Amino acid sequence: MNDVLPTDSPLWQYFEKQVKAVLDQYGYREIRTPVVEPTELFCRGVGEHTDIVEKEMYTFADRNGESLTLRPEGTASCVRSAIEHGLLHNQQHRLWYQGPMFRYERPQKGRYRQFYQLGVETYGIASADIDAELILMTYRLFKQLGVAESVTLNINTLGSSEARAQYRTALVNYLEGVKDQLDEDSQRRLTTNPMRILDSKSASTQALLDAAPNFDDFIDDESKQHFADLRTILDAAGVPYVVNSRLVRGLDYYTKTVFEWITDALGAQGTVCGGGRYDGLVPMLGGKPTPGSGFAMGIERLLLLLQELNVVPDGIYNTIDLYLVAAGEQAEAVALAVAERIRDALPQARLQANCGGGSFKSQMKKADKSGARFALILGDQEVADKSVQIKDLQGHNEQQASSWDDVAEVLIKLGL
Repeated sequence: MNDVLPTDSPLWQYFEKQVKAVLDQYGYREIRTPVVEPTELFCRGVGEHTDIVEKEMYTFADRNGESLTLRPEGTASCVRSAIEHGLLHNQQHRLWYQGPMFRYERPQKGRYRQFYQLGVETYGIASADIDAELILMTYRLFKQLGVAESVTLNINTLGSSEARAQYRTALVNYLEGVKDQLDEDSQRRLTTNPMRILDSKSASTQALLDAAPNFDDFIDDESKQHFADLRTILDAAGVPYVVNSRLVRGLDYYTKTVFEWITDALGAQGTVCGGGRYDGLVPMLGGKPTPGSGFAMGIERLLLLLQELNVVPDGIYNTIDLYLVAAGEQAEAVALAVAERIRDALPQARLQANCGGGSFKSQMKKADKSGARFALILGDQEVADKSVQIKDLQGHNEQQASSWDDVAEVLIKLGL
């Protein structure tokens, strides 16, 4: 688990601002759920035989002996909340959330045991257009962030839950015959979550899968049409994609559409966003049958991608516009009042007033170090005149005086 220091937080804030702007464009609304949920929620929702539930959850007993878990993902919590508050029956909702998730796994670049995730969930819409909207929304975000050329969209259909079960049986029958040739992780998954073997990272296992039953042969007609509708919409919108028949996603609740945005710009190929349709999850968690579709993206990995591609905008780390220097007893006595007056006149400006005293020279050094565009200098003479000296710390303009009443107007003219 790691800290996000003040030197790094401006990048997080920039990303969060871009995300919220895109989500607002599409009419999605924020939901906030607890970090801690009953363990049973994730066992039922995520799947008892997934890696998350078997190996990665932070689970503990509370004072009453109830088993609780730090949420490892957000979809199950969002569905639980929607059921609990009556948001699903005969309704449509487009929701989003962001916050910390927790998984006990080996820390690596861009992946921590407490990590931050942006999640989007939709309810009550069964058609492929909502799946397409989710993809279009992520594509717009990636273009806005400047990373669209470095991510590739992979899509697939998993068919209905019945078709998936039939394929699972056929896949297990085939893999049992070559079990001794599978990698160790795939041998374990053969009895717990065999579909996950399809996206094994082992080259030898992937070679064995070339002769495995073809998933397409088991897909039901309704799911095939749903997938065709999705592709038609993406083609019309000009979104490039790859159909990847081995894309299954790691959680049990997916049916029909699944998708991932993948990049190799961070070294080994990695997923920066993944999602799909989960029509069976709501009844699995105690609600009435309700279509659902959504995605999640790891924020740390996306921030790494922004930095790796050098697409972080200039200036986001400059968090101060104005630095108020107060030199002299009378100036120190009224400096904060003058700062408040300027904030009233320039509500969008970020003004930091010097506190703690210090010589004029040391305060000017702080002003330079702050990254502010302008230093506002207040001395005893300025207090008498009800004025400030405006010094352009970037050297574009000559130093000049301004009355307290006019300082906002002068700063705007100077390009603040």
